[in-house]
Amino acid sequence: MPRESELRREAIVRLATTTGLANVDELSAHFGVTASTIRRDLAQLEQSGALARTYGGAMALVAHPEASLRQRVGEEFEAKRSIARWAARQIGAGETVLLDAGTTTGALAHELRGAPALTVVTTGMTALQELASSDSVTVECLGGVLRPQSLGFIGPLAEAALERRTFDRVFLGADGVTAEDGICEADIRQTRLKELMARRADHVYLLVHAAKIGRRPFHAWAPMPERWTLVTDSAVSEEALEPFRAKGVEVVVAS
Repeated sequence: MPRESELRREAIVRLATTTGLANVDELSAHFGVTASTIRRDLAQLEQSGALARTYGGAMALVAHPEASLRQRVGEEFEAKRSIARWAARQIGAGETVLLDAGTTTGALAHELRGAPALTVVTTGMTALQELASSDSVTVECLGGVLRPQSLGFIGPLAEAALERRTFDRVFLGADGVTAEDGICEADIRQTRLKELMARRADHVYLLVHAAKIGRRPFHAWAPMPERWTLVTDSAVSEEALEPFRAKGVEVVVAS
């Protein structure tokens, strides 16, 4: 049977995977042990190559590779479909909407294939593929540099195109989101573009399944505007949503 210290160290690694960073005091309170015990755990995990220590007693994963879009397609499929169906119902005929790159926004594009008199502008190949054969939807692409990991376009060309358009609604995706810092992504060019996208729309929605809420796997962030809507699935806990509600964020749990 694994010892208590081994189980705790495994839990520390899992916590680092979902939140990205944790300091000694937070871990000490979480596990109900002394700070010196946590420091010994971190030293052992660093020695084994599971974690890397950082300044201030915090720690981070040595490697937290970004999953490719192909790897993410099958993740939380039913949750993404529920979120996409709710999002599709918010869009009215004749609107112009902006879709981010990603699998959840790709699921939304799938729901919009028969929408009447709709204009969809997107940064993602997934949405383009879903809507390419639609007779009723006008499809536009912002262009730019293609990121192979996300199959999304980023960079100055995409940013310049945004400056010349406004939208009724924008639907964003994320690798993680917190109430304090906003959207988390692997690449600062992604977060810069998402921030600009949010500024150009009347209504801003972030579409993320429950596992991404409170998660901070990377170090690039996009702050959210004063008013926006978090759309997630029924696997989310009220505890995870409370920080967003406290900041006045509209929260939707799609079922």
